[in-house]
Amino acid sequence: MKINKLETFTKSYVSFVKVTIEDGSSGFGQMSTYHADITNQIFHKQVAPWVLGKDYFDFDDLADFVFEREHKFPGSYLLRALAGLDTALWDLKGKIENKPVVSLIGGSPGKLRVYGSSMKRDINPYDEAERFKKLFDAKGINAFKFRIGSECGRGKDEWEGRTESIVKTINRSLEKSVTKMVDANSCYNPEEAIEIGKLLEDNNITHFEEPCPYWKPEQTKIVTDKLSIDVTGGEQDCDLRIWKDMVKRKIVNIFQPDVMYMGGLTKALKAAKIIEDGGFICTPHTANLSLVTVCTMHFLKAIKNAGPYLEFSIEEADYYPWQQNLFLNDPFKVDIGHVEITDSPGWGVEINQNWLINSKYKISEF
Repeated sequence: MKINKLETFTKSYVSFVKVTIEDGSSGFGQMSTYHADITNQIFHKQVAPWVLGKDYFDFDDLADFVFEREHKFPGSYLLRALAGLDTALWDLKGKIENKPVVSLIGGSPGKLRVYGSSMKRDINPYDEAERFKKLFDAKGINAFKFRIGSECGRGKDEWEGRTESIVKTINRSLEKSVTKMVDANSCYNPEEAIEIGKLLEDNNITHFEEPCPYWKPEQTKIVTDKLSIDVTGGEQDCDLRIWKDMVKRKIVNIFQPDVMYMGGLTKALKAAKIIEDGGFICTPHTANLSLVTVCTMHFLKAIKNAGPYLEFSIEEADYYPWQQNLFLNDPFKVDIGHVEITDSPGWGVEINQNWLINSKYKISEF
């Protein structure tokens, strides 16, 4: 059965993809967020022409064919676009077989523990601690990650003294049973990261994400080898050659592929297998409440080397207004610290028709 139509529904941050095959069956996916309007152009120019008219069922071969035809463009944008096709095809397959995607890849529906992931650096330590406590009380979330340093900050703090203050404040404010994690977003050199790491160790932080520039893995390796807590990373990496190298060299303790940055579920599963074969845990990156979190729920529930929790953004309309009203029937409801994958076919979500109507529409046909 051949792919005969690819439709996109796009706003600046989000672009949904609808794939339709010859018999009229269809599925929805999503390209990676941020500058999705640019990614959408790449989708119709560098992805759609190579897959229209092709049989839909071999997702891996379709991706390989696109890469072969576009071998001069091996970077992130092509993969962000390809994620839209791949996730739409998985949704299609699930609907055809009347199964949730998780069941197609060896898992089963059910509940997943979440950790509340803060995206804010412009928040003061007291306010961050207060909102963690409220989420603990209201939703039973008992693991949290917060931001330290400044993003790609060359060793600078967001403001002087913030990192030390927030680390100590969070440790002092939350119960010992609450798991505490930090993300440095490539802020430090190895010496700085090790010094910060000692502060983290002294304050019951168990997870130190992306301490050094991610494009300098040899720096991260130094930190990993020096600290007793888990050093984590990998969200930015989308080339399987890099994944093999990072795992072989044991750059971090826990690896964090992003389904959308990787080019879709098909490639993310390959990364997870590389990580598993190396004997490591996979705790995927998922930093907003778009389809990436839905896809990651299915992904995490199926892989053998899954970490203990799903990254779950705690940001709302004040910070991420663009992620509001994407779906009907709230797929992100948290109950006693868990979200649930239902047995509905495909990704199990319904995209808000009003959102689609108000987006920019484009179609490529066979």
